[in-house]
Amino acid sequence: MKFAKALASATILAACTFGSASAAELVVGFSQIGSESGWRAAETTLTKQQAEQRGIDLKFADAQQKQENQIKAIRSFIAQGVNAILVAPVVATGWDEVLQEAKDAEIPVILLDRTVDASDDLYLTAVTSDLVHEGNVAGKWLADTVAGKPCNVVELQGTTGSSPAIDRKKGFEQALSGHDNLKIIRSQTGDFTRTKGKEVMESFLKAEGGGKNICALYAHNDDMAVGAIQAIKEAGLKPGTDILVVSIDAVPDIFQAMAAGEANATVELTPNMAGPAFDALAAYLKDKKAPAKWIQTESKLYTQADDPMKVYEEKKGLGY
Repeated sequence: MKFAKALASATILAACTFGSASAAELVVGFSQIGSESGWRAAETTLTKQQAEQRGIDLKFADAQQKQENQIKAIRSFIAQGVNAILVAPVVATGWDEVLQEAKDAEIPVILLDRTVDASDDLYLTAVTSDLVHEGNVAGKWLADTVAGKPCNVVELQGTTGSSPAIDRKKGFEQALSGHDNLKIIRSQTGDFTRTKGKEVMESFLKAEGGGKNICALYAHNDDMAVGAIQAIKEAGLKPGTDILVVSIDAVPDIFQAMAAGEANATVELTPNMAGPAFDALAAYLKDKKAPAKWIQTESKLYTQADDPMKVYEEKKGLGY
């Protein structure tokens, strides 16, 4: 059985930490999307830190935002006979075959920060925030802030087909429902990157009279928002004033923008998905009792009233 080695050390794994590397001897593969944002880099750093603290031998693979690279990495992990696999899926679809291969090899798979459109018996659990809720919080903040005034919104979507892009859009639109004064006039993917966010925002500004027809920007992550802020400034407008800016992730750079008055609000997505994931794995390896299919992490709204530079310093200590 694939779990024989892991089960032999189960009593150690059940402790608050996994113990020393020599005691645990647990090997976990981690297929990361890439490093498209500051948040993603922090998630990678914290996952490696959590593994080291628990004595886990973490096999890391950077997919460079390509699903085919992730599938190759997972198959490599299976061939190596790892004890478990963590995967942050770049898109939601196309996982059934490789997840079935992991299941056949009796290797539990844990999803980090994103979900997949596959039968839930193909993975052990998913550690994510409530992505729809994040978008809803952002939309409610905007609705409350404009307080009934007409407001044309442009939207920078995340990677097409990814669960954050789908759900953060859904939640935002739900919050705007019933507010006839709020209208999304343009929406396009910025692929979660700062460079693409700036590029797409430039096109929005040109299409909307140099930005005079835009009241607010909603970005599915902070990195796209930071890129868009630069485009707004280069167009001769004041981000945060002429165009309101709300985004998601709560990475350090957005707090610098807030402190400068150039961003207005962000919804936090914690980068520490690995801690809850390793806890769930430890419990599973101890008694084979499967955890809940969804382990939800906390989300929080930050605005300019929350001492942005203090939060910035706190965030910088998390591996961004």
